[in-house]
Amino acid sequence: MNWSETAWSTGNKVYEQIISMPFNRELAEGTLEPEKFKFYIAQDSIYLAEFGKALALIAARAHSTDHMLEFIRFAEGAVVVEKALHAGYFKQFGVAEGITASPSCQLYTQYLLNTAALGQVEVAMAAVLPCFWIYKKVGDHIYRHQTKKDNPYQDWINTYAGEEFGSIVERAIKICNEVAVNCSPSQQEAMTQAYLMAGKLEWMFWDSAYRLEKWPV
Repeated sequence: MNWSETAWSTGNKVYEQIISMPFNRELAEGTLEPEKFKFYIAQDSIYLAEFGKALALIAARAHSTDHMLEFIRFAEGAVVVEKALHAGYFKQFGVAEGITASPSCQLYTQYLLNTAALGQVEVAMAAVLPCFWIYKKVGDHIYRHQTKKDNPYQDWINTYAGEEFGSIVERAIKICNEVAVNCSPSQQEAMTQAYLMAGKLEWMFWDSAYRLEKWPV
């Protein structure tokens, strides 16, 4: 198996837990409470801004010019393309400006930024992969299992189940496999552990939205 196959197999249990979460089940059914989706989309806008910074850091540290250019494009996609989706939902749900990051959002973004800035660049590439790969898998799963016509969250579903996002995911996986080939077994294991950690943080992010997570007073 190549690195990505090993990583997915190792982290599959977390993915299975993610697709069975109440947030994603109810999203597929179109029954998710608007307040929970509003919380999620507000936190996701904060996340994507920081995610874009992490991708840009990785681009600056990439050993290959091709990989550098790809991560610059990834960063642009995170900041421009997906924010367009958020803009529509912000207007629809009346999301206010100046939202504070939730504890889970703060933890996730700081993990990615710290890894992108200070970790081995190949490990950083693995750490950002779940946001691409797991989201694509979840989007595809929800698209196949949605049960309601005129789902209020259809635009979100279509974005992550779409071919354009799928192409980005394939490129991100390909890069991780390419850099893993030149890594030692211990470095490949570090990549896998970073991938697993980010997968767990994905679970926490969705769970925090369902719980409308708040900071302690």
